[in-house]
Amino acid sequence: MKRLFIFHLFALLSLFAYAQAPVNPAGNGTIKGRVVDSATGAPVEYATISLMTQDGNTVVNGTTADDKGAFKITDIAFGTYKLAIVFFGYRTFEMNNVVLSKSNSTLTLGNIKLANTAITLNKATVVADKSTIENKIDKIVYNVDKDLTAQGGVATDALKKVPEVSVDVDGNVELQGNSNIRFLINGKPSTMFGTNLADVLQSIPASEIQSIEVITSPGAKYDAEGIGGIINIILKKVTAQGINGNLSASVGTLLENGSFNLNAKKGKFGAHAFFNANARLNATVNTNSTRTGQDTNNQTSNLLQNGTSQFTRGFYQGGGGVDWDITPKDNISASVSYNHFQVSGSGTTTKETIEQDMYGNTLSDVNNLLLSTNTFNMHNIDGSADYKKTFLKEGQELDVSYNISSGTYNSYYSQAQEDIPSEYTFNGSYGLNPATSLENTASIDYAQPLDTNGTLLEMGAKADVNALSSTSNVYLLNTGSGNYDYNGPQSTGIDYTTSVYAGYLSASFKLLKWLDVKAGYRYEYTMINAAFANIGNVNVPAYGTNVPSITISHKYSGNQTLKLSYSHRIQRPDGEDLNPFVNATDPQNISTGNPNLQPEIGNKIEFGYNKIFNSGGNLFITLFYRGNIDDIQPYTVFYPSYKVGDSTYSNVAVTTSENIGHEDNYGLSVYGTIPFTPKFNLRTNVSLFQRYIVTGFPTGGNISGFNYRINMNATYEFNDDLSFEAFANFNSPRVNAQGTYPQFFNYTFAFRKQLFHKKASIAATATNPFNKYVTQTTNLTGDNFTLVTTRQLPYQSFGINFTYKFGKLEFKPDKQPEDNNQNQPEGGN
Repeated sequence: MKRLFIFHLFALLSLFAYAQAPVNPAGNGTIKGRVVDSATGAPVEYATISLMTQDGNTVVNGTTADDKGAFKITDIAFGTYKLAIVFFGYRTFEMNNVVLSKSNSTLTLGNIKLANTAITLNKATVVADKSTIENKIDKIVYNVDKDLTAQGGVATDALKKVPEVSVDVDGNVELQGNSNIRFLINGKPSTMFGTNLADVLQSIPASEIQSIEVITSPGAKYDAEGIGGIINIILKKVTAQGINGNLSASVGTLLENGSFNLNAKKGKFGAHAFFNANARLNATVNTNSTRTGQDTNNQTSNLLQNGTSQFTRGFYQGGGGVDWDITPKDNISASVSYNHFQVSGSGTTTKETIEQDMYGNTLSDVNNLLLSTNTFNMHNIDGSADYKKTFLKEGQELDVSYNISSGTYNSYYSQAQEDIPSEYTFNGSYGLNPATSLENTASIDYAQPLDTNGTLLEMGAKADVNALSSTSNVYLLNTGSGNYDYNGPQSTGIDYTTSVYAGYLSASFKLLKWLDVKAGYRYEYTMINAAFANIGNVNVPAYGTNVPSITISHKYSGNQTLKLSYSHRIQRPDGEDLNPFVNATDPQNISTGNPNLQPEIGNKIEFGYNKIFNSGGNLFITLFYRGNIDDIQPYTVFYPSYKVGDSTYSNVAVTTSENIGHEDNYGLSVYGTIPFTPKFNLRTNVSLFQRYIVTGFPTGGNISGFNYRINMNATYEFNDDLSFEAFANFNSPRVNAQGTYPQFFNYTFAFRKQLFHKKASIAATATNPFNKYVTQTTNLTGDNFTLVTTRQLPYQSFGINFTYKFGKLEFKPDKQPEDNNQNQPEGGN
């Protein structure tokens, strides 16, 4: 390893020196090829290619492979050289007697296979190390299986570590300060994310996740959906030869989860299966709030609430898939998964309502008790089928995909209000909200190389039809009979179908020989059919969306990259935003959907710098601007009297989603890795942004605020089998259209001991071990009210995780010589 590191360092320094002062005069020779993994055929991105004198003492030219593994060295003087390719985690490739002459001025090497340093040629177990975070040209990849403190946790525990992502104490996720994110599972949409997103993300065991991809400026190939960007959760799946799998189980004071994976592949056929489950144990939340509101007569209503609530959450998921290489150029794959999710809670709240006239005189002082319950459960099935064809021409590919996602949802609430001290129940209701969702997606993508200089044309089309059907049935307490009677005026329903048809064209090319450009255009045509139970069909005009995007980058010597990108995005309201179901669990704090929401439009500009150091450290800096029009945000309005159907609610705050106007964000994100020693590594991630909001409401105003997030992750390896990790995260108060959401701080410690020759491991984790609760204070201000809410959430937890890996990952390259360094590239002259 030491010799390999020295060679890497020497090659990079030599390449940098060459960039400053070439040894040989320029010529007309060209060498080109593509660097791939010898076992999987996947491109080896950003490998270093050095062209040296035949004795190997002097580097005379060189370059770095792009994100597809392709490279090209031009302007080479005719002569005889030695070619070397190095990349961390792979054995060095060397090729002697590389001859360029007038009769052979262009040398096309084809695919050059690099062997992993941990692979023997005929049979071995893969133990190669990956970086925890990989910064690729169009996305950031966080390898969750390298995250020690996330073991035994859930998806949101891993998301907290991802650059430019923030997660609050309730599991709400923001990307560069925006919560309108397009979440995918294995690159595909799922109705599982349609409702209760925060709860679902807190239910997927981290042990089931291979990696998380974050795309802040998606190109034309990606859906335009998601103002904040795209987060793709990649579940574990191994396609290497042999039978293998892993078992993981965690027990703790707040969380329990487990997962099982089984993979098998022989020859051209592979299959995988998985099952995982998660439980959030019963927890008690303490809440108190003070709300002051005024009516048109300047009378003041003060509502004081103190209560406790308990909630539990459960999730399980199972599925599998097959993968078949029909021919070396044709592959089909299919997968299916079943997901079940449920969250339930109950609470007891004491209320005091004080009414005062304009002079401060008390008109009434009423005390009562609120008893409430609520549940939500979901059943979801996702299925997909994919066909991929490659051609003789390198980079020419055809992909055809079909995905179906079907979900059934059920929401329920009940509430009863008792007078204090008489315990007379004077008000009560319950509501049922069954719903179904069906999403069908079909797409075709084609990539065509246009020349040998890396120019690539990509095009495709996609159809996505998402149908939501929801019924809201409300039952009110008849105090005379004691029965709950169905209430037609308050009950409602919605049938809402969104059809999006899209096509795109994208081109990647070199500009002025030193700029890498990827420019694209996507057009999406949206059709909406809407019908409401109490209104009938609603005419929603179809609309088209133009989605341009462009990324320009330049690679400097010393593994440095500058990148400038622009993207246009859209956020269509989802089912939860639109659903008119009135949740009156607390009759004085009501929430409901808004069927009149318009799509949100956003524009994003990013300027980034990336530097990879020879020591293994890296630095990633991004400046960004994001502007949103018709910004969708939750909005609360206070009503002295509010009518729902034939019922009237008094002194009630109603929260719904609104198009508040427009929003501008200017931000900076800095991520760095510092390997102080081979055993001690520090990662830090800082995000800062200034937010400006114009509400667009007559009584609203301009709002601005500074937001920031800082986290640090330290890892220390005592020896080859024992390691320690510490993680701390702080989110500042977040500014929104009506005030601030609370700040949040958490920290986690973890130890891991590997056993049985690293086939198994046991880890112990502690989150907020010195603080039982996290205290959150929210301040909201509206046209005629103020609201201060303080919550105490149990966040302290201790847990133990056990993971066991079984089987082997076997690789059998075709007729590969014993010394892979002498392996000749495919397609060479």
